[in-house]
Parts: sequence; C-alpha cells; structure tokens
Amino acid sequence: MSYSMDSTSENCYEGTTVLINKLDIRDENELAEAEGIITGLKASELIVAPLKPDFSFEDYKQIHKYLFDMLYDWAGETRTISISKSATRFTAPEHIVENGTKIFERLRSLNYFRGLLRDEFVSQIADLYHTINMLHPFREGNGRTQRVFFFQLIRNAGYEIDYSDFNSDLLMIGTIQAAAGVMDNLIEFFNTAIV
Repeated sequence: MSYSMDSTSENCYEGTTVLINKLDIRDENELAEAEGIITGLKASELIVAPLKPDFSFEDYKQIHKYLFDMLYDWAGETRTISISKSATRFTAPEHIVENGTKIFERLRSLNYFRGLLRDEFVSQIADLYHTINMLHPFREGNGRTQRVFFFQLIRNAGYEIDYSDFNSDLLMIGTIQAAAGVMDNLIEFFNTAIV
C-alpha cells in the first residue's frame, strides 16, 4: 500500500516516485528489494545487540538511522512533508518533534511499562504502537523501525514478542482500525505475539 503525499516529488528522482537513494537505484521494485535485504540484516543486528536503548524519541530516531543509513541521507531525520495511507492522515510534519517528545516522555513516566500484569501490558503496548504509528515520523521505514523498537521495549519490560508468525495483514488491519478508534484487532495482535 503506497503513501499519498502533498508533494510526490519530494526526495524523489525527477519524474518518479522513487526515493533518491545512496545506491542510485531508480526502479521502485529494485529499491524495495534492496531495502528489504539491508534493513532485514540491520534489524537482526539490533535484535542481537541493541544500541543501548534509552527508549527516548532520540533513541527511536537512531534506530531508524541504523536501519536506513546505507540507503538514505535523511535516515534518522523526521519527515518534512505530509503523508497519508488510505484514509489515515498522519501527524503533520511541523508537529512531529513536539508530539514525539511527549509520547516518549509519557513512556518514561510509566517506567517503560515494567512491572505491569500481562493484560495491562498488552493494552499499553497496543496503545503506544497506535500512537507512534499515527506519529509516523519518517518519510519511509516507519513500520520496520516500530518493530525493532517494540522488540527492545517489550524485552526490557520482561516479556518477549514472537515475530516468527508475524501476520502483517492483521497488524495493518489493526492499525487502520485503531486510527478509527477501534483497538480490538491491534490488542489481539499483541496478545497473540507477546509471550
């Protein structure tokens, strides 16, 4: 599912919607394949050896930078254009830093969900996932950054998340419904995945 943007040419090769990249790949499918390989390897590295996470907004941006630095000059930087997906309009670029800072400060104030009983933990994780998804701070790579960040956050709280049976359709449906105010499928996704 592709994004709608105020300016489809922003950060793209002229006359295309292919993002300008360090590998100078100008074909959308080839770029998606290269992204998948590179970010898959980088995500594996972060799962084995995290970047000493402090679970701040800066830490979140560093995860994105680590995943996408081989591909994009703007890796780790918040987006400068408005984007939407289907009927979901994400946070306006001028509010990303302020809102992102508040989201991660709230996480800190809740002690990163440590010590919560499982049902409350799952509910809080689903709510945070939805909130960060609506923030959608990056031009590309939001979902991959979220998955790595949540793997680390969940482990830090004494739980594990099993992505081996990762159902991207259920997660996507859950995030779309959450944007409309219905959290059930997103909570169910995490309830099944968190062990």
